Order: sequence, then structure tokens, then C-alpha cells
Amino acid sequence: MSGMPVEQQVVARARKAFLTGRSKALSYRLSQLKGLRRLITEKQRDIADALRKDLHKSENATQLYEMIGLEGEIDLAVSHLSEWAAPRPVEQSLLTVADEVYIQPEPLGVVLIIGAWNYPWAVTVQPLIGAIAAGNAAVIKPSEVSSHTSKVMEELLPLYLDKELFPVVTGGVVQTQELLKQRFDHIFYTGNSTVGKVVMEAAARHLTPVTLELGGKSPCYIDKDCDLSVACRRITWGKYVNCGQTCIAPDYILCEPSIQDKVVKEIRKCIKEFYTDDPKTCPDYSRIVSLRHFRRIVALMEGSSVAIGGETDEAQCYIAPTVLTEVTSESKVMQEEIFGPLLPIIPISGTDEAIEFINKREKPLALYVFSSSDKMIKRMIADTSSGALLANDCLVHYTLSDLPFGGVGSSGMGHYHGRYTFDQLSHLRSCLIKKLRMERVNQVRYPPHTAQKLRWARLFLLKRVDVGQWRRAAQAVALVTLAAYVVQRFLQKS
Repeated sequence: MSGMPVEQQVVARARKAFLTGRSKALSYRLSQLKGLRRLITEKQRDIADALRKDLHKSENATQLYEMIGLEGEIDLAVSHLSEWAAPRPVEQSLLTVADEVYIQPEPLGVVLIIGAWNYPWAVTVQPLIGAIAAGNAAVIKPSEVSSHTSKVMEELLPLYLDKELFPVVTGGVVQTQELLKQRFDHIFYTGNSTVGKVVMEAAARHLTPVTLELGGKSPCYIDKDCDLSVACRRITWGKYVNCGQTCIAPDYILCEPSIQDKVVKEIRKCIKEFYTDDPKTCPDYSRIVSLRHFRRIVALMEGSSVAIGGETDEAQCYIAPTVLTEVTSESKVMQEEIFGPLLPIIPISGTDEAIEFINKREKPLALYVFSSSDKMIKRMIADTSSGALLANDCLVHYTLSDLPFGGVGSSGMGHYHGRYTFDQLSHLRSCLIKKLRMERVNQVRYPPHTAQKLRWARLFLLKRVDVGQWRRAAQAVALVTLAAYVVQRFLQKS
């Protein structure tokens, strides 16, 4: 392989390892998943130390927002892998009722996972769990922005996983571009929509399917008839955790002017409770990941009024929890995803205008609604579109493995978590196995095509059959027939 770019060599080795077939055995998949679980348990201090250097995350925050979720995902995959990987029977027609028909999940091959920097373990390792469970090889490209975490990942993953099947490639834009030149069987990217378009364009050259977990401006509508104290407490948490660097953080608030001052007052109270009078000294308040991102976010405040916060320190990449008012749809802060601790409030006249405002923009990754009215919540679900809708809370839908996580439109494509990751990174292969008998049944499909054959074909093809129920019925008939035969023989002998 000499003369090849390093990235090309890595991909070639991963494909060669995949073609040995060892990743397909369920026992091997389980051993790799358990190795990943040990890594998370045994190297907590190294992981937390790197995240503290990258994002000023406390060790407890690292556990709460990254590690616990990964532990749960691994445990779920380990306990359900045999079920997920098993053939899946399907409903059949009368024409195939005697055949073996099922869906067989099979590995795609070599998957490229490009992670993000804001929750670098959660958003990189979670798709890796699904890739391993589905029997694939995976090339892991952590984000260079969270450089300390990237280095730790490069050092630790090969100690616990098959280094040929699951290599880690570090570096910046050049290395990512080189990887994207290679042929993969699936690309899983988490990040912004600008790079998402680059990934999709590169994938198109090889007709490679992609999962794009992007972001966007997630709206938060507060109905005037809800408990504002509880609503603002949950919104404050959802917005300022990780210093606002969360793809599903509430990006902006929509509310009627009559409650705006109360919303500001309640958020101020919650900021003080969560992060003290001086968030800069609070160990639970993070920092912006880089100077470039810091300057971008600070510039977004231009033209809006600061109702809470607004303090900055470039030397520490610190931006205080901030609420902005006198914001319009034309304000600078409304032109892009904030991805930082700025929370604009936009006054609207009510639910109708809120829905209109949301629908005029790209479909968000998440939409938050706070209301005591079930009717209003159902209307929001019916009249808007988003990757997810969460009523009366923020972020927590991400923690549920039984809910598919993903965007729609510009906020992404494809979904993952739990079994959804397994299916996303598997080929669901259709299998039908016939016997070389009962050929008379097939006469309805062979020429000449008569009216009578058409009638029979319509019956055979359109009549759906629950094969399990049909077989149970057939067994019951067989038992009754056998019982009748035994009784008849007994009577004859008598």
C-alpha cells in the first residue's frame, strides 16, 4: 500500500478486515460492544479530563450528558442483538403461503463516522455502537475542533476494539476531504448543514447512502396559559447546558408580548439558581469551544437588546448566559443557528402567528411547545413539521432509545438510537425461498393469460395471510384430522 494516502490505506485495511467475515459473527459483535463498554467504565477520568480541556465540562456533566447515554445504548444492543439480527417474518399472499419469506438484516460493509465536537463521545460513539451491532467495519473520524478528546479517542479505541475493523483517523479538513474521496458503504455525519452538503456531494460520486444529523434553529413556543415558572426553568436548562452548544437546544423563544417580561424574570431567576450570581466561576458552566466560534457568537448580539447577561471574556472564550429582546426575524441573531448561550425572544400575537413563523423557515431538528392545552399541542403537531416535537420540556427526547432521533429537510436525513441505528446501518435484505413443487399453483402466472387465470391471480396476490396464524390453523386441522382417524380406527376395532 506504499504510495497511497494514509486515509486510503486505512480504508483499504478496514475493508480487507471486513471481508474476512469476522465482524459478522454475533459473538464477535458482542465482544466488541463489551470492549467498548469497558473503555467507558475504565477510562472515565481520561475522557473527562479531555472534555474539561476542550469545553470546560465538569466530570459529573461528562457522565450525565455523554457517558450514561452510551452505557445505556451499549447495554441495549448487547441484550437485544440476537433479536435485532434475526430473520424477520413478513405477511404473505396466498401465492407464497407455503414459502419461506423473511427479511434478513445484513452488514453494509465499511461505514465512515464523522463526529462532532460539542458532545464528541456521544455523537461519535453512538453511531459506532450501531455499526458494530450491525456487523460492519467503521472508520471513525472525530472532530479536530475538540482536539484533546480526538487525541484520547485515537489512543483509547484501539486498546479496546479491533484496530483493523475500527480505525481512528484524526486531523482536520485535509484528512476529512481525503477520507471522503474513498468509497464507503455508508457515511454517518453529525455537524452543520454546510459541511453536510459537502459530505452528500462526495457520497454521490460512489452512490453511497448517508445519514446526516445536522441542526438548525429549533423554535420554542410558550403559550400564555402555561405555568411560566416551570416552563422557563426547563427552557433555561435546555438552552444553557454545554454553553448552548447543543444541536437541539432551544434556539429562540416565541411568545406573546404580555408574558415577555415574566419570561425574562423567570429565566434570570433560573440562571442564578443553576450557575450562581457569577456563571464565570461556576464549574457547571461550560465555555465556547474555540476563539473562532466565540467571535461568531458575540457578533450575533449586534442590533439586539441585552435583557440578561451579555458579558464576554475572549481570553477564556466565555459568554455569559444571555437573553436578547427587541429581536425581529431580520435580526442578525436570527440568520443562522446560534449554537451558543444567546436566547432571543420574539414577540408574536399567538398560536396562529407562531405556526406561521415556524413554517416559513427550514424544518428544525426539534420544536418545543409549552402549554397546558392538549388541543393546542396537538395542533402544533398537526400543523408543523420538525425532526421531533417535545411538549413542556427540552432535550429529553434524545435520551429515549425507542424514539428515532434525526432531522427532516435541512435539519438532516436518516435517524438513529437503539434499534434504529442498527437498522440504519444494516441492509434489510428480502429473502423468499420456494420449493420445486406445487407447480400447478403457478399456472395462473404463465401464458396464455385468460380471464379465469386473472381471477385466480387476483385472489392469490391480493389476499394477505398471517403465516403464523395460517400454520397454527393448519396444525389444528391436522390434529383434528389425526384425532378423527384414531377414533375411527378405534371404533372399527370395537
